[in-house]
Amino acid sequence: MYQKTMVPLDGSELAEYVLPHIAAITEGGGVREVIFIRVVKPFNLTPVRGEPVISDEELEQLDAKSEAAADGYLDRLVIRVSYDKTKISQTTILGEATGSLVDYATNNKVDLIAIATHGRSGLSRWIWGSTADRILRHTRVPIMMVRVPKA
Repeated sequence: MYQKTMVPLDGSELAEYVLPHIAAITEGGGVREVIFIRVVKPFNLTPVRGEPVISDEELEQLDAKSEAAADGYLDRLVIRVSYDKTKISQTTILGEATGSLVDYATNNKVDLIAIATHGRSGLSRWIWGSTADRILRHTRVPIMMVRVPKA
């Protein structure tokens, strides 16, 4: 049923709580591809007053370093996991998390988004928000949310 599954990760141990669930659904044999995806927010240093403190070229270099670090994380992750008969791919996107993930899922015909949620509520959810919740509200792709224990 779910042939192409997208797994957004932020590099944290908590986000990786979704991985055993991905292993379970790939064992069923229907999933042909699992896409690990990481979104890196671009640096945006707009000065309040005066001249910019950093050049556009330096900003591009910072973004490139962030993307390289995200790629390195995904490279190490792919080495750690193995799903029989399931293709594993990875991608890093420079942009805003929710919009980038929703657009990627839509444009790449993803059947399922599998994401861990930290289970925040109350004030902390209001302050930090929930990427998983925002994705749920902005996509038509089915979502499997895995709540992180003890979060």
